[in-house]
Order: sequence, then structure tokens, then C-alpha cells
Amino acid sequence: MKIERGSSSVYADLGLPDAQDMLIKAKLATEINQIIRLCKLTQIEAAKILGMTQPKLSGMLRGQFRGISELKMIECLNRLGRDVDIVVKPTPKTRSEGLISVVFA
Repeated sequence: MKIERGSSSVYADLGLPDAQDMLIKAKLATEINQIIRLCKLTQIEAAKILGMTQPKLSGMLRGQFRGISELKMIECLNRLGRDVDIVVKPTPKTRSEGLISVVFA
């Protein structure tokens, strides 16, 4: 059996065309889930706070977030009492294109 070391993104390893977007959404969904657990909210309570249905929330927390925008997920973080900062900075000279990363404080 041959074992290959993967990258930091399972979506890129699978060759998905929207791998970067999916990784960002996965990180945002993970943070939303952690906050919901920290606050000891049920999915029904959290869905009400987030302005979505419980089935939609459940799907998002299980990685089914294709129909949910990054902006909606950022709005969810705001509704859960989190500030979100977007920082734009120059790329290093070693790259011609910028990257998007998600960092939690």
C-alpha cells in the first residue's frame, strides 16, 4: 500500500475546483459549532439565533455548506457574539496571487 502525504486541505487533495472556498467554509463552520457547544445551545436554539432552520444548521455543521455563503457564516459568527476582522495586505514577493486564510484569536 502506497501512502501519500496530503496537503493542509482535503478539498485540494480531492481536486475540487472550489477547494479554497470549501476549506474556508469548513473552518468557519467548525468555529460556529465550537461556539454553539461553548454556549450550551441546542441546534434549535442556535438556529433561531442564527436566523436559519435547524435542518440547515445541522447540515452546515456536518459539512454540507455549498448553499451557504461565507458572508452568511460571518453573519452567524456576529450573531453568536463574535467580531470578525477582514485584513487585506500585500502578498509576499514569492507569490503573484493572494491567498485567503481564516485565523481565530
